[in-house]
Amino acid sequence: MTIRAGILSDTHLSRPDSRFIRQTKACFQDCAIIIHAGDLTESAVLEVFSDKTVYAVHGNMCSPAVRQGLPRSRTFALGDFTIGLTHGAGLGHDIESSLWDLFPEVDCMIYGHTHRPVCHRIGGSLIINPGSFQATGRYGAQGTYAILSAGPTLEAAIHTLPGSP
Repeated sequence: MTIRAGILSDTHLSRPDSRFIRQTKACFQDCAIIIHAGDLTESAVLEVFSDKTVYAVHGNMCSPAVRQGLPRSRTFALGDFTIGLTHGAGLGHDIESSLWDLFPEVDCMIYGHTHRPVCHRIGGSLIINPGSFQATGRYGAQGTYAILSAGPTLEAAIHTLPGSP
């Protein structure tokens, strides 16, 4: 059985607005799991996913309550695979190199912070940054997210938000 997880980051919302709710329903309707890589800002953003299993970490733009309620990094199982999740702030200019120190033995490393989508493998590890869900990427970049599928193998792809410019 394949497990589908929706990955988003850098939503930068104090509360979910109608546009965010529509977009998350459209993007993640087939996902049983949501992975938020930080900078959600306020925990109300996660309430949109009350019918799903949620794994989330705080980012550097999160409120004090969110920073207290969510870890800076975490690992969890997705099917037969181990996933490492962090926002990426505070890991220096080369976040991906720092991920190896943080998560030396995971199958997939997920981070946010840069607002730039990334999806590639280094050795046997999958590295994902879903970009910014709210189209707040640098230089007018479109809003993006990722879908991670865990079955016999671990596969992921970056997607552009419906209706993004």
